[in-house]
Amino acid sequence: MSPIDPETLPYRPNVGAVLFGPGGRVFVARRADLPNAEGAAGGWQLPQGGIDADEDPRGAVLRELAEEIGTDRAEIIGEHPDWLTYDLSRELVGTALGGRYRGQKQRWFALRFLGTDADIRLDLDPHPEFDAWRWAELAELPGLAIPFKRPIYDVLALSFARFAGG
Repeated sequence: MSPIDPETLPYRPNVGAVLFGPGGRVFVARRADLPNAEGAAGGWQLPQGGIDADEDPRGAVLRELAEEIGTDRAEIIGEHPDWLTYDLSRELVGTALGGRYRGQKQRWFALRFLGTDADIRLDLDPHPEFDAWRWAELAELPGLAIPFKRPIYDVLALSFARFAGG
């Protein structure tokens, strides 16, 4: 069996949320499949997920928040103007994202959190994507990201810096 050529695969349409909370810090969560990543690069990420067929990206980002962190108590306060793409690392092509995509094409939103920490519930999904969460400084994002997502987090840290003031 020959390896899959990533160039032959499409990007999966996706949305991402930079959720601003207390003091202008942002919500980050540790991937449940990387439980030993405490403080390590790559184990932490922002909420994100696929866009359903015929779904509006603005609606998708609120749906994804509810699914991944247990609440959609947020309002959209900004949107990165461009779709951002990333390619999976070579070893993940053919296995991650159902093996059908080379990476993701993402629309990113800045959101203001309207709830309290108690509203964030990672335990509502029987197969949670995350097992821990915290509030982080926006500038920390690139250092927390898995290497193939780091360029996107660099862009987001610049694009949404105006919302980090608190």
